[in-house]
Amino acid sequence: MCRNITPLRGLDPVATPEEVEAAARQYVRKVSAVAKTSPATVEAFERAVAEITKSTAALLAALPPRQNPPPTLPPLRRIAIRKAQQFAEAATTA
Repeated sequence: MCRNITPLRGLDPVATPEEVEAAARQYVRKVSAVAKTSPATVEAFERAVAEITKSTAALLAALPPRQNPPPTLPPLRRIAIRKAQQFAEAATTA
């Protein structure tokens, strides 16, 4: 159902709270069909994100270590890597 949610179990270093919340937010967006909150949806949406974030963190903490790392990095790590690469390229060309 949520193909865009990246597995967080088995990351090295472990998933950050921001990555867990981003995955929860993506899940809530998908199942609620709310891409952008409105005054009518914001309270229920944010409450669901908080509950799923908490449940996801508890699940990840309770699971045993993963044998193999996930096949892809979470989006927040991809963005950080891209920024680091751009910074490194800019430093070498300057």
